Amino acid sequence: MKFIVGTKEEMTQVFTEGGKVQPATIVKVTPLTVTQLKTAAKDGYAAVQFGFAEKTEKHINKAQKTKGLFSSYIELRTDEAPEVGSVVNADTFAEGDVVTASGITKGKGFQGGVKRHGFHGGSRTHGQKHSEREVGSIGGGGRAGGRVVKGMRMGGRMGGERVTVKNLKIVQVDAANGYILISGAVPGRRGTVIEIVGK
Repeated sequence: MKFIVGTKEEMTQVFTEGGKVQPATIVKVTPLTVTQLKTAAKDGYAAVQFGFAEKTEKHINKAQKTKGLFSSYIELRTDEAPEVGSVVNADTFAEGDVVTASGITKGKGFQGGVKRHGFHGGSRTHGQKHSEREVGSIGGGGRAGGRVVKGMRMGGRMGGERVTVKNLKIVQVDAANGYILISGAVPGRRGTVIEIVGK
């Protein structure tokens, strides 16, 4: 299974051979080093642990130095068993590969029901004065015994959640500079860590 981690840079557009414009997201990928193999017999599940984002030696404690000078680690659940110490680079992927991208979305703070859930708001006429963006009835009467049921869509914190987008295509790979261009948009702001998994 193909896998790599990168940071979201910005969006751009790429022209295809037919002259069509393809929107794409630039992801600056980081070389991954296999630091540990986890097995079902020993750890209860099979996975490959990768280390990335190297730091200076003085900022790494003695226990972590056995795996390398990495500031971050990530695991991929898979039965494949690559060699410990092997490195994964941008050239793992090729143009046309179908991938899945995962990341943390932009945090938008506390938002109302119209923005958070797409509510239409109240009527603008017939005596309604300040209810254009109100949520509306949330319960009461005979509904659920007169209480607000769990999961009721209301205002609250929006964003900052892990989102996975499937069936994206690799538009372009610049292995020399460590860039991968992915069709469409991927979750997060500039600098968000994006996990890219190929089929």
